[in-house]
Amino acid sequence: MDPMVVMTLDAGGTSFRFAALRGEQAVTPVVTTPSYGDDLDRCLANIVDGFTRIQKLCPAPPRAISFAFPGPADYPRGIIGDLCNLPCFRGGVALGPMLEEKFGIPVFINNDGDLFACGEASAGFLPHVNSLLEQAGRPKRYQNLLGVTLGTGFGGGIVREGRLFCGDNSMAGEIHQLRHKLQPQMNVEEGASIRAVRRVYAEEAGIPLEQAPDPKVIEQVALGDTPGQRAAAVEAYRRLGEVVGDALAQALALVDGLVVIGGGLSNAHRLFLPALIQELNGTYKLADGRDRRRLAATVLNLEEESQLAEFLREGAREITVPLSTKTVQYDPLPRLGIGISRLGTTQAIALGAYAFAQRALTENSKRGEYNNSLSP
Repeated sequence: MDPMVVMTLDAGGTSFRFAALRGEQAVTPVVTTPSYGDDLDRCLANIVDGFTRIQKLCPAPPRAISFAFPGPADYPRGIIGDLCNLPCFRGGVALGPMLEEKFGIPVFINNDGDLFACGEASAGFLPHVNSLLEQAGRPKRYQNLLGVTLGTGFGGGIVREGRLFCGDNSMAGEIHQLRHKLQPQMNVEEGASIRAVRRVYAEEAGIPLEQAPDPKVIEQVALGDTPGQRAAAVEAYRRLGEVVGDALAQALALVDGLVVIGGGLSNAHRLFLPALIQELNGTYKLADGRDRRRLAATVLNLEEESQLAEFLREGAREITVPLSTKTVQYDPLPRLGIGISRLGTTQAIALGAYAFAQRALTENSKRGEYNNSLSP
């Protein structure tokens, strides 16, 4: 049986981009419409129009609509709350139910951080790492993934054993709500975003914030490819790594899984991953002055050749079962890995939307029903 067709949407503050997927492949061209974020009637009309146009281009009747949309929102029920970049959404707009009534198929809405993690778990970083382990002859397989995006904001999502973990209020994985390590009166996003890189560069370079270039230019300055204040650029990305590493350490204490990073700032991973890894493998001070590892597992940078080799190295040894002549394999070194998106953020979100819908429909079909409150 051919994989089902799912219609999806990339929702931006100024435009909406509609498409349809079958499996991991796009099966329609992209249809773009203005978002009209300050006019609810025109905004909703364009969403309906976009999906209507895509539906006509689909090679088979679509089975579902699944996409990311900004929050706050009651995602399982498809209700969008008060948005900043689309101010026409105020007081609760039942977008999902409206689309279900209009098109007669299930509608699944999530935030982009969740769907990024879902896509990387189903078709990106997680299967990539497990494939490397298989090729290396290691029996270990990872099932849990923390996905984070570094860009305009600091987003996150958690996949546990193949299932997106949404939480009771659709707010799991909201890593931006953690404290900023270096400025604890702020949330971590103020140190883990585009504006954070520009702010630190301006401070270190002694220039007004409005004169700070965008992070891509700061990256090139740090690498020595573009003239500028190199020490300030290097420090901007080093500090990003320290702050993000602290947040990830708090999250990994609960999640215990691989980490994948996406978003526009991920392209500069050579500049911030060393500080991030150092933070993850750092220590706490006990009351008696002794050091204690921050995380029980050693975290390795899978973008760096020697650390990837260490991650893949067989560390198991035979130990004897007490009061028996039997032996078992035991690896005394718990390892976690962190790396960069293998799909690209936009593609990961689209494939995450597809995977979410596919799992929800598959599981609900066993019950003879569908509802968008199921969290695959």
